Amino acid sequence: MTVIEVRNEAKGKHDPDYRGRTFTDAQIAEGGHRSFVGGGWEEIGRAQLEFLKSRGLRPHHRFLDVGCGSFRAGRHLIDYLDPGNYYGFDINHAVMAAGYVNELTDEQRDRLPIANLHSTDRFDTDFGVTFDMAIAQSVFTHVSINHIRLCMFRVAKVMKQGGVFYATFNEHGPKYPLDKFTKTRFTERNAYWYYRRDLRWAARFSPWEFEYIGDWGHPRGAQEMIKLTRS
Repeated sequence: MTVIEVRNEAKGKHDPDYRGRTFTDAQIAEGGHRSFVGGGWEEIGRAQLEFLKSRGLRPHHRFLDVGCGSFRAGRHLIDYLDPGNYYGFDINHAVMAAGYVNELTDEQRDRLPIANLHSTDRFDTDFGVTFDMAIAQSVFTHVSINHIRLCMFRVAKVMKQGGVFYATFNEHGPKYPLDKFTKTRFTERNAYWYYRRDLRWAARFSPWEFEYIGDWGHPRGAQEMIKLTRS
């Protein structure tokens, strides 16, 4: 049986507990592993591939999918990239396992060494290689600024000089009141909304050049994009 490695560092309670969610066979059959990563299975997965290609991703590049989930984008990237060039991690081992078994074809699994995957609760990026490009789609929307700073730091450690890391986030406009809560289907602990300057500040702790992209073609018109270039 193929087993995806688990690398957990944080001790004690996780809040929100993204790591602890599991899926029954019935929930997987109903697509629970798809809805867990935010829905828009076909549209958002394909949109990520097309965006990355428009930004210069080529088959020979080595690519890191930060928060790969059940391979909503991964299955497209695995087909596009040369065999062995897709890498991914997620905090939730169960959703990765469900995607690996149920969403990837035998041919895709042949193109994806199991060593290219692991689950991690603190953005462990160490695969023993360096990367040309990476993306974090709807990750910064669900983690604190401390975790964003940690993610940027650890991705920078494995990014080639000149390599690019794209990340989406929920943006507050510059005049949005600090004491106003944005109503969502989540709670005040989740999802997270940030000012552009928050992410620019977080990027200063690692060797990144920060660029705001904004609208990147999200099918629902949600989430803005930033570009971090390894300096």
